[in-house]
Amino acid sequence: MVTSAMDVERTDGPARGGGERQPGVGAGRAFALMLVITGLAGLLASWVIVLDKFHLLEDPDFTPACSLNPVVSCGSIMESEQAEVFGFPNPMLGMVTYGMVIAIGMGLLAGARYRRWFWLGLQAGTLFGVAFCTWLQYQSLYEINALCLWCCLAWAATIVMFWYVTLHTVRHGFLPAPAGVRNAMEEFHWLIPAVHLAVIGMLILTRWWDFWTS
Repeated sequence: MVTSAMDVERTDGPARGGGERQPGVGAGRAFALMLVITGLAGLLASWVIVLDKFHLLEDPDFTPACSLNPVVSCGSIMESEQAEVFGFPNPMLGMVTYGMVIAIGMGLLAGARYRRWFWLGLQAGTLFGVAFCTWLQYQSLYEINALCLWCCLAWAATIVMFWYVTLHTVRHGFLPAPAGVRNAMEEFHWLIPAVHLAVIGMLILTRWWDFWTS
């Protein structure tokens, strides 16, 4: 089986001062960097959208820089009801959650180890994130009929984050899975997020096919 940089992970090991083993499970440098990079991408997207939202509230005639045409129209997304599902702009939630992911990744780079409940909490958080993004994707494509490039960046970051966190929790037995499934996920760890992103790209392409080809 091919071994990738994602497979090199720190698990329970001896403490600095002696033979006692430190509790918890760490992660390899590649996995930690993945969390930091995807967290930064999501945080950047959320920050830009929040700034544009404030400008839009101050000036209803404000046009965000990413509103390029009738399809790629961030302003249409920001003015929709779906942009404030919880009573405040969705990107404000993203700024908090992506910031937490960055902090976890930085902790792993510094050698942190987290217990099972922590990893399952991260798994639940990324599951919520990818489910929420999936709902937003549907709303964007088929209800609002517009696309936001910054939202697409956040979607991509969340999808990559979710699948690699899932691989991590499955590999360490935090999520039960048959050996064949676990081996397949490790062997083709890049394929699942790539297919997920490709499906979304295909949906976007076909949704506005006439516009793209005109």
